Amino acid sequence: MSVSQRPNRLPWPPLLFGAAALLAWLAGRLLPLPWPESAALTLAGWLLAGAGLGLDLWAMAWMMRHRANILPHRAATALVTSGPFALSRNPIYLGNTLLLTGLGLAFGNPWFLPAAAGAGLAVRRLAILREEAHLAARFGPAWEAYAARTGRWFGRRGG
Repeated sequence: MSVSQRPNRLPWPPLLFGAAALLAWLAGRLLPLPWPESAALTLAGWLLAGAGLGLDLWAMAWMMRHRANILPHRAATALVTSGPFALSRNPIYLGNTLLLTGLGLAFGNPWFLPAAAGAGLAVRRLAILREEAHLAARFGPAWEAYAARTGRWFGRRGG
């Protein structure tokens, strides 16, 4: 099956973020690292985790509103470019990364920080690049225009 029909065979992103969280939790239990006890860091962590979860939920609701397929291993049914997708081409993956980072700060487990970064890099390699090729094949110039004005992770581009 070609990338134009569906981007991946497996739903890599939830598997990768889940595995990263599990590994970070296990590493924190088996090899705890020193971490400053700080109410400010804990609060910042909860706020960051909440922002990540909020971004996830907003993006998923926005996709549902536009009747877009949300499963990362199924074909795209719509190109959503507004709402959270105007800020990031991958707001769900960005939200997941923020969520893991925030949990690391909130629980004082620094293993979550490299786990979040590693999951983000793995998702880019195993999912995002294939999803982008899939979207380009399905939506052509509309995808190209969107990708030119919206950053992969965050930010508007000039133009």
